[in-house]
Amino acid sequence: MLRGLKRASLPLGVLAVGVAIMAVLIAARPKPEAAAELPRPGRVHIATAERVVTQLRVDTYGEVRPTIQTDVVAQIAGRVVAVSNEFVEGGRFEADEILLSVEDTDYRSALTEAEARRAAASVDLETALADADVARQQLKGVKNPSPLALKEPQVARAEAALAAAEAVLSLARTNLARTKIALPFRGRLSDTSVDLGQYVTPGKVVARAFGTDRVEIRLPLTDTQLAALGVPIGYTAASSDGLAVDLSAQIAGEHYRWSGRVTRLDASIDPTTRVIYATAEVDNPYPDAGTMQTMPLAVGLFVEAQIAGRIVENVISIPEAGLRAGDRVFILNDEGLLEIRKADVIHRGGNQAILSSGVAVNESVIVSAIRNPIPGMRLEAIDTLSSEVGGGDTLAN
Repeated sequence: MLRGLKRASLPLGVLAVGVAIMAVLIAARPKPEAAAELPRPGRVHIATAERVVTQLRVDTYGEVRPTIQTDVVAQIAGRVVAVSNEFVEGGRFEADEILLSVEDTDYRSALTEAEARRAAASVDLETALADADVARQQLKGVKNPSPLALKEPQVARAEAALAAAEAVLSLARTNLARTKIALPFRGRLSDTSVDLGQYVTPGKVVARAFGTDRVEIRLPLTDTQLAALGVPIGYTAASSDGLAVDLSAQIAGEHYRWSGRVTRLDASIDPTTRVIYATAEVDNPYPDAGTMQTMPLAVGLFVEAQIAGRIVENVISIPEAGLRAGDRVFILNDEGLLEIRKADVIHRGGNQAILSSGVAVNESVIVSAIRNPIPGMRLEAIDTLSSEVGGGDTLAN
C-alpha cells in the first residue's frame, strides 16, 4: 500500500516542480521599456490676419413710413355728388386732382350775391367820392370846413363797405372752391369714409392719405453703431447729401433692394431703449410701372438697412468667428502652440472683425471651436481661410 502511494504522488511532485520553475522564469524575465507617446495635437481651422483699409457698415432695421400723412377733411357742408374712380383704399392721385365734389348750388348762389353786393358797394363809393368832390368845390371860400361838410365820413363809410363786400366775395369764392376736395401733393389713399350721396359737414374726415414722392425709415442705432458712422448726435445732412444706405426686404418670396440716404439723426437719445434714431429717406418709392421688377418700397414694410460709415485705415481684419467672448483671440504660433490674446476691437459684425491691436499681420487666427483651450497646447492647422469673407466692408452690429 505504501508503495502504491509513492507511485501516485510522483507525478504530482513533478507537476509542482514544473509550475514552480515556470513561475520563477516569468518573474525573472526582463520587462520591455515603455515608449514615450506624445499627445496627438488637435486639428483646427485658421485664417490669416490682414491689414486693410475698409469702410465700416452699420446693420440695422426699421419700418417704412410716409413723410407726409394727413386726414382729408371737408371744410364746407353739403351732399357728395361726385367721387373719383381713385377714391378707394390704395387709390393713387396727383397733386390738385379732384377726389370728390360736394353739391355747390348754395355756394354759387352765395357767390352771385356777393358779387352783386360788391358791385353795389363800388357804386356807393363812386357816389360818395363824387359828392365829396362837389362839396370841396362849394366850400373853397370857407375857412376850415368840417370833415362832415366835406363828405369825408361818407367816403370812409363807402370805402369800408366796399372792403367788407370784397371780403364776403372772397369767402364766397373760397367756399365754392372748397366744394372740390383735392390735395396739394401726389399720393395714395389709405382709407375712405364717405361715399356718393352722403352728407358731409365742416371738419368731417372723408379720407386718409399719404404722399408718395418720398418715404422715410426710422433706424435705431447703438452707441457703437453711432461711432461707426462718424457723425454727431443731431447730425443733419446738406441738401441732396447724406450717408448712403442700402435697404432690403423679402416680399412674395423674392429679395428686393432699394437705395436711400440718411439725412438726419435725432438730437436726443430715447430714454426707454437708450438708442438714438437715424432717419433715412428714399425718393420715388412708388414707381409708375406696377411690376414685380419695380416693387415699391411700400409704407409699413419692415426693411433691413446697411448704412455706409466712416473709412478706417491701417487696421487688422479677421473673420468674426476668430473673435471670442471677452474680445479674446486664439493664435496658432509658428511652433504649433496655442496663444490666447486680448484684442482691441474697433467693430465686429457680418463676417469680419476689425482690430486696432492684439493681432499682427499674417498671424494665424483660429476660427474653429476648441474644447478646453489652454495656452501652450499643441494644435495642427487643417486649412487656411480668407479673412475678407464677404468683401472689404465691415458690418457694425
